[in-house]
Amino acid sequence: MRYAIGFTPSVCDPLTYAAADWLGRNPYSDALCEQPHVAGFSTAEFAFLTAVPRRFGFHGVLRPLFRLADGMTEADLLYALMRFTSELSPFSIGRLSVQLKDSCFMLAPAGASAEVNALAAMILQRFEPFRAMLSDAEIERRDPDRLSAAQFANLLRWGDPFVLDDYRFHMMVTGPVPAPSQLRMATALQTFFEPFCLAPLEINSLALFVEAGAGAPMRVHSQHPLGKLPAHRVRPRTAAPIEDGHLPAPVGETRVALAMRALVPAR
Repeated sequence: MRYAIGFTPSVCDPLTYAAADWLGRNPYSDALCEQPHVAGFSTAEFAFLTAVPRRFGFHGVLRPLFRLADGMTEADLLYALMRFTSELSPFSIGRLSVQLKDSCFMLAPAGASAEVNALAAMILQRFEPFRAMLSDAEIERRDPDRLSAAQFANLLRWGDPFVLDDYRFHMMVTGPVPAPSQLRMATALQTFFEPFCLAPLEINSLALFVEAGAGAPMRVHSQHPLGKLPAHRVRPRTAAPIEDGHLPAPVGETRVALAMRALVPAR
């Protein structure tokens, strides 16, 4: 069993539904979704190109996957995460846009966000006592010969090479796409996600993800709003107006947050 901490839109956010359709899986329910037909790609080819982010679920990583250290329990982790999120306040980062890195497409803000970078660093340090040290086999699986000296040092110290100065917030929407297909994929992604990326993204919660076993799909275990719940007010995101000119109705996200926190064992 491994855990990760990240950001994903709320269970009722239009972007959550859109990403679940695109990737073919909803990380909240683990339900499979029918993927869209994308011009220039067969059904099988499109499923293959989205297989990696489908397993990880739509989210931006803040604390990469880790096993619990000896003596630590899931209840301990949940309690610490609840305390941590209650100390924070929601904040916005820039509008998301489709970007390409290492042949993979992602949704990411155009520029670096000092606030989200600081949040990732805080989470890394605050939850380090919960992380079990990597085994030699786990280190080798990260292909350390391809890492820079700083990235290799991060791998040994923090369990992941792409943290601190090497961290960049992003939400993956494809795995590696061959160069001849990248323009078609970029066009399809822009058309599909643009209506959901018209406003700056608000980081208003953290989600605990769980991986039940090696290679298993990651799912949302629980979601934790930032700030004290009585004062928490979520402004529901909406997609662009639909054809008849109406917007999707707002959803009671605070009630959803309260219900999800109720799943956490009391201490």
